[in-house]
Amino acid sequence: MEKGFDIQEYMTRGVERVVADSVRATLKNPKESAFMLGFAASSREASKRRRKAEAEGEHIPPFLIASITSKCNLHCAGCYSRCNHATTDAVPVAQLTDEEWGAFFTEAEDLGISFILLAGGEPMIRRGVIEAAGQRKNILFPIFTNGTFMDEKYFELLDECRNLVPVMSIEGGREMTDSRRGAGVYDRLVKNMDEMSRRGLIFGASVTVTTENVREVTSDAFLDELSSRGCKAVIFVEYVPVTDESRELAPGDSEREFLTSEISRLRQMRPDMVYISFPGDEKSSGGCVAAGRGFFHINSHGGAEPCPFSPYSDINIRNSSLRDAFHSPLFLALQSEGVLLDDHEGGCILYEKREMVESILRGES
Repeated sequence: MEKGFDIQEYMTRGVERVVADSVRATLKNPKESAFMLGFAASSREASKRRRKAEAEGEHIPPFLIASITSKCNLHCAGCYSRCNHATTDAVPVAQLTDEEWGAFFTEAEDLGISFILLAGGEPMIRRGVIEAAGQRKNILFPIFTNGTFMDEKYFELLDECRNLVPVMSIEGGREMTDSRRGAGVYDRLVKNMDEMSRRGLIFGASVTVTTENVREVTSDAFLDELSSRGCKAVIFVEYVPVTDESRELAPGDSEREFLTSEISRLRQMRPDMVYISFPGDEKSSGGCVAAGRGFFHINSHGGAEPCPFSPYSDINIRNSSLRDAFHSPLFLALQSEGVLLDDHEGGCILYEKREMVESILRGES
């Protein structure tokens, strides 16, 4: 770990800020705020466990991202996951079972991990895995979903297990969302948001930020619409180009500076919702926090990867423990060789330096 920057302390403060913001954002919802207050207490205990491990020479990240399926029912324009074949239409083969995911969640809870972001593909296809996650009450599971699989059984599960928080993908208004995700998707999202609000269920929104929508999705009009429907968190994810032709959609310096300033404004002026940006300003975190510095990614087959935008793995949790994955030779090399801290054009450093990551994986560094 690099000198002069305490990644454990930085990420722990980040967890505490998100939890505090979430408690404030749910104060008008007694059932939800009661859960968040309880989770805040368990999160503090988890932080103590991670600090103890750090003092003993072991770094445990507070976040993980788990892509629990590679199957999806939508074909969103410019989908990174489909381009690198992590998402398909076919019935996935050899993916982790519901039981294996359940064991993974249990180990994560024991180690003091506070947040596991469930992704895909479309994660709500795997109802059994979502149910297993719901049993781990000391972990908050944001579910990054396209929002099209909501049904009565899911609404009941979300009411019973308040640690499951759907984060529905939306690209702006109807025109922008449907142009990327398909005709009718916006109306389905709005319908499900309204139903969740009627039932007193918390949910968030995920926005893929491009050069085309950066001003729309940070506008008061768009955020007013989300807030009026009961949304409590907005996660801004910078678009990663999948081809040279799509590079023009990726935010550049001016768009990232605008997004950073807008998020700062929103946190001060609109405290009714939580605002998170990924990858955000890496300088404020001492560099990229992937590859185990702050989080890493488990793909649907169990491979431990630096992040979803860097799909390389040298260890699989099916054959080893989650603790072993922390010490992945690839992760340790990325940390020790300074790749995560290098100067770069902005955005996702591991995507930009993917040839270097591949050479490390081949043992050529």
